[in-house]
Amino acid sequence: MHLLENGTILRTRYEIVQLVGQGGMGAVYRANDKRLEGRICAIKEILPSLLNAATEDDLAQTVEQFYQEASTLARLDHPNLPKVSDYFSEQGREYLVMDFVSGRDLHEVLGEAKRQDKKLSESQVLAWADQLLDAMIYLHNQEPPVIHRDIKPSNIKVTPQGRIKLVDFGLVKVMQPDDNRTVTVVQGRGTAAYTPLEQYGGDTGHTDVRSDIYSVGATLYHLLAGVPPQDAKERFLRPGSLEPLRQLNPSVSARTERAIFQALATHPDERPRTVKALRALLFGESMTTDELVQANLPAPSLSEILLRHRVLVGILLLLFIFAAVLSLMEPTIQGTVLLPG
Repeated sequence: MHLLENGTILRTRYEIVQLVGQGGMGAVYRANDKRLEGRICAIKEILPSLLNAATEDDLAQTVEQFYQEASTLARLDHPNLPKVSDYFSEQGREYLVMDFVSGRDLHEVLGEAKRQDKKLSESQVLAWADQLLDAMIYLHNQEPPVIHRDIKPSNIKVTPQGRIKLVDFGLVKVMQPDDNRTVTVVQGRGTAAYTPLEQYGGDTGHTDVRSDIYSVGATLYHLLAGVPPQDAKERFLRPGSLEPLRQLNPSVSARTERAIFQALATHPDERPRTVKALRALLFGESMTTDELVQANLPAPSLSEILLRHRVLVGILLLLFIFAAVLSLMEPTIQGTVLLPG
């Protein structure tokens, strides 16, 4: 693949500064916006000729789908997503222009923790997860829903201000409302450790919001365990091979481990059906019975209800003890004889 040289001008506006990363289907560059002085942007380059387009008609359809999806991405506006500001073709290549996100990605953060022989704290990881899940809810609530399909630590950046940004829309899919399936505009493969079994079929595999939920679970597992989970194919062939999270990091709470393991279920039907459901599992948030049914979650057990409302339970218990003490004292009080002084 021929890479763009530094100093190349695209669309008489974007000056290539440096290569940021590359893959089998294209590359990502840092660029200066010559029209808006001082603005730095990220430009994702896609080569349609590498997207399994067998004929000229296939290639034309791929390019058309790219523009449809780019238009969808350009309409997205969320604080945890980079803003897509432009898209165009030039010399047989397609380009997406988006905000350049400064800061480190979580893969780099994991590497630093490993060098220091440390584990990331559960509170910090859950704070990042809170922002990530917010972005996922936003994407999945679009009409039609937008599926990212490549959530992993290296695609999540932390800005100097501490804000999470989910980057790289290279494998994003737009769900088709008529048949509840997805079509790929920019085809590719996810990273094995974060890819659910149904996504191994590439564009022929059926993926939906539960595929993103699996990737989120795998990402959180890696952040807390310090090592990625076994890939889905291995776990399918060897059930029970996924090492318990709390064995790798005993400081992780049982609730967090349960939520992550449910998200990592090999079969999509065994995972939470919505990101909101995964959030409820992670943070103990309440859901209505209808939401529980829709989200594929069991109704909370008595112990979970008592734990969730432990303050109220404590107050009621104190009132019960106080009432019991009063009832025991009542015969004594009634039998007391006041002697004249």
